[in-house]
Amino acid sequence: MKAMIGTKILEERKSKFNGDLRVVRTFGLGTYIQANGLTQSGGIVEAIWRSTIRKVKGKGREVKDVLILGLGGGTVAKLVRKFWPEVKITGVDIDPIVAELGKKYLGLSDYGVDIKIGDASNFALYAKRYDLIIIDLYNGDQFPKKFEDEKFLKKLAKNKLVIFNRLYYGEKRPEAVKFGNKLKTVFGKVEWFYPEANLMFLCSKN
Repeated sequence: MKAMIGTKILEERKSKFNGDLRVVRTFGLGTYIQANGLTQSGGIVEAIWRSTIRKVKGKGREVKDVLILGLGGGTVAKLVRKFWPEVKITGVDIDPIVAELGKKYLGLSDYGVDIKIGDASNFALYAKRYDLIIIDLYNGDQFPKKFEDEKFLKKLAKNKLVIFNRLYYGEKRPEAVKFGNKLKTVFGKVEWFYPEANLMFLCSKN
């Protein structure tokens, strides 16, 4: 793939989980990590999550413990730390290469995250209750089906607030809407929020 003018490729890696990983720096978007050409951490992803987390902050919820499933390069952790400086953050990701790139290029080591490398579904099933769980689980542009499993969703419903990120363009739209309707059967309250080309589901029991 030919880089645009003003774009610098800082590093390229192969991952068995995310395929072709690329760290890119551009004048307008700064440094970000792409998986198979889709921005996964940094860049536009930061803008999407900033508006979402600001919305949660604006609701005045008390947040002391946060679990991020799909830590990636640490973009969400960075914003959580900004909005709740004293919060305890646990981040889970199956891909050690992405976490490594996050530490090297996106400042992941600076956000005080307890990083767990492993399968997010297994971790969530046996985890304690959290004030906020953020789910950003993509392999490239694919949302793994196991994270739509009813057993998984019911386990998450025991937490105070759960946010799911789904891509929302082209063929991804009906998939996201179908998932949102499924969430309504598990959670008492599901708010749909549309930042950029994504659909966020803010889920709680009440």
